[in-house]
Amino acid sequence: MTSHILYTTELRTEATHLQSGAVIGTDAPKDNQGKGEMFSPTDLVATALGSCMLTIMGMAGRTHTIDIDGTEVDIEKIMIADPQRRIFEIKVTFNFPTDKKYTDKERKILEHAAMTCPVFLSLHPDTKKTVDFNWGGY
Repeated sequence: MTSHILYTTELRTEATHLQSGAVIGTDAPKDNQGKGEMFSPTDLVATALGSCMLTIMGMAGRTHTIDIDGTEVDIEKIMIADPQRRIFEIKVTFNFPTDKKYTDKERKILEHAAMTCPVFLSLHPDTKKTVDFNWGGY
């Protein structure tokens, strides 16, 4: 098993990662009956996309000796309610450190890694994924 999830109360859950014991709480968003005081489950999906993309880029960076330390990712999740409430689009913006320069080859390696991460490939094809790479010192 990967995790154990407990419904605590008031549209909140507590998820425990079984291998490490790390805990994540969730709350329904304000626009869907919750208090919005923690990540919502759909926030975690969108955040998982950015985290996965960055992790796979880090692996590619290790393999090809490309330093991505300090790279940041901003995530914007856009919901839609028609015909059913779901994630319509996830906007992912990579901001690479301004003091680092990347060759065209390095950029292609990192972009390919990001766009082939497991979460990206697992999301429904109807979920729009908009990805921007801001290369900093390029």
